[in-house]
Amino acid sequence: MELVYPRQRDAGDTVLGTWTPDSQFGMALYRLWSGLGVPVIALLYPLVLFGVVVRYQARRIDGTATRLGVLGVVLLSLLVWGLLTALARFQLDLGTGELAAVAAAGGVATVSAALAVGARSVGGRATTVLFAYPFAVTAIFLPPVVAALYSTAAPQVALSVSDTLSRWLLFDVLGRQNTVAQFFIQRFERQGLAYVLIWLGISIPLGWLLGLLVTLADLVRPNR
Repeated sequence: MELVYPRQRDAGDTVLGTWTPDSQFGMALYRLWSGLGVPVIALLYPLVLFGVVVRYQARRIDGTATRLGVLGVVLLSLLVWGLLTALARFQLDLGTGELAAVAAAGGVATVSAALAVGARSVGGRATTVLFAYPFAVTAIFLPPVVAALYSTAAPQVALSVSDTLSRWLLFDVLGRQNTVAQFFIQRFERQGLAYVLIWLGISIPLGWLLGLLVTLADLVRPNR
């Protein structure tokens, strides 16, 4: 309403103010504009609330990463992935190829963590959304995917979510007959290392989505 009508501006403690149109035609336009705003609010406000939750968690992670610095984040990631690789080597008795896959995933996650912190330190909304969020999503969620892939003791939720998301993207978003969808359907089975590739493909648009939701929350509900 504030985009068109002045009543919201400087309304003090009131929500809507007291201004009303002084003609029937003006009142009709006033109510039409108000009606158009209802579906917009119904659609956007839940996204804003979700963005506020994501923003809170992202700032907690960002604060920890800032205190650790790039070197600290890299060392922490190497520690986590080193333990996971050791578990895969001595407890799960994986073959050379599977062990190499775990180590490769660890390398990707470590590099992603370093790039996320680096992109965040550069600053700027575009850099944060385009680079920091996707790299951070990869670094955070790749370990449980790999753990679920090679350990029966680890929760299998990560694999089921990855499988559901991949099917939705291929069959519902792209469409079964889409050339890109056909390429992945014909060349990749949803098993083994393919889950790691699936998550790498999911993490980029998911990171962008989370970054955009946080941006929306900052626009609508900025911190005071």
